[in-house]
Amino acid sequence: MKVLLINGSPHVHGCTARALEEVAKTLEEEGIETETIQVGSKAVRGCIACGYCRSHKQCAIDDIVNEVMPKFEAADGLIVGSPVYYAGPNATVTAFLDRLFHGTPWLDKRMKVGAAVVSSRRAGDTATFDRLNKYFTIAQMPIASSIYWNNVHGFTAEDVEKDLEGLQTMRVLARNAAFLIKSIALGKEQIGLPQEEKRVSTNFMDGK
Repeated sequence: MKVLLINGSPHVHGCTARALEEVAKTLEEEGIETETIQVGSKAVRGCIACGYCRSHKQCAIDDIVNEVMPKFEAADGLIVGSPVYYAGPNATVTAFLDRLFHGTPWLDKRMKVGAAVVSSRRAGDTATFDRLNKYFTIAQMPIASSIYWNNVHGFTAEDVEKDLEGLQTMRVLARNAAFLIKSIALGKEQIGLPQEEKRVSTNFMDGK
């Protein structure tokens, strides 16, 4: 079993990285393999809605998104970390997630466990947290929760070390995610996935 952790911060050893490190360490203790991918320092372009992915199973923009797609397919969980920029996720991680999720219509994301981790100096964390969670809820991905919203506070990684509640929240998140992943694997084996329905799209502007 494996979880991908996405660091959406441009700082490889910053606050977001420290939070994800706590999550990864606890997941490993729970027997879950982890891989952390640095995205925030990359040049990631937003989706251009060209439709290339639907026929080629990869994005027309050949960058880190294409590298992560097969890793996402093989993973049992995805945990995305982002700093707060103007009360929202930074543009790089948003562009990355837009293309990763939109560009993989062929990938069955159902029952992969998702979670968002947010770091902020002071405020804007809950708005960022809400925004990131929307990627999971539209893809039928159960969200792992914790004893508080999944955020840490600080301006530097050293500050985060002092946020004992935040680090505890990361550890509880990891244990809950590990439990969900193991339980879902057992459920798939003994019960099977929920029945799928053919997708229905409602358009109230078609004049009918």
